[in-house]
Parts: sequence; structure tokens; C-alpha cells
Amino acid sequence: MERAVDGVDAVIQTLGVAMSLEMIFKQEHLFSKATRILVDAMNEKSVKRLISVTGYGVGDSRNTMGFPLNAAFNLFLGRIYADKDVQERIIRNSTLDWVIARPVGLTNGRETGAYKVLVNPKDWRSGFISRADVADFLVKQIDNDIFLKKTPVLLA
Repeated sequence: MERAVDGVDAVIQTLGVAMSLEMIFKQEHLFSKATRILVDAMNEKSVKRLISVTGYGVGDSRNTMGFPLNAAFNLFLGRIYADKDVQERIIRNSTLDWVIARPVGLTNGRETGAYKVLVNPKDWRSGFISRADVADFLVKQIDNDIFLKKTPVLLA
């Protein structure tokens, strides 16, 4: 990992797991382990900017989901999102200049550029956004400090 971050100005971290029935029952550690390794490597190589993707329903955004959606998340994605909670804590507790993007449900739609970036928890809600629009947001954070140390929810 140190070789991968050597000489870079910023890192965009996007991790995911394949959907399966196993994800309901199996404990997940990919997000936390990979993030710990990445943060340590970035510190070692003095790379300060980390833009990471977790998801709507991670951390304090879980409280804004409402009962039906929250129950479904806990049933199907609970173990994955528990590990994403740890991932976010690792990032928040680091000395890095970070942005944690929390997209809502992802689609394979085209880039529109017409997405919302919601910082205030009272505005957070579920919905959909294209992966292309999420990518647009992530790239724009490389040299933009407006969402530094924030966890915006991304919504079309």
C-alpha cells in the first residue's frame, strides 16, 4: 500500500462487496481492515487528502432512515454497515484531511451533475444516485475544502 500512495496528492477510496445471502450471516471486516492499512500508509508517506465512500445508513445517518428502511438495512446489510461504521471511525480519528461521501442507493445511470450534496442531518433522506454522479463528486473533492471533515449524503 505504501508504494501505491507514494508520491500522490490524494486518495479516493471506494470499496464494495458482492451482494449475496452470505452477507446476512457473515461478519465483514474488509472496510475497516483496508482503511486501517490505507490510513497508516498515507501517514507513512505524508499523503494528507482522503476521500472515502461509505454509504447512507452508516454512522449518524442511520438515525435518519426511518423504521422500515432501518429494519431492512439491519437485516440485509447490518454486518457490512457495522464494519463501515468502524471504517468511518478510523478515518475520523486520523490526522488526515478527509471527506466521507455517503451516497444513497447506487444506480448505473449516466452522469447528470444535478445531484444534491446534503450536509445537514435534517435534510438526509433515502433515494438514488448514479455511480457516475458519485464519481463526479469524489473527483471534485481532491482540491476542494468545502466538505473537509464532513460526511455529506449524496442524492439525485
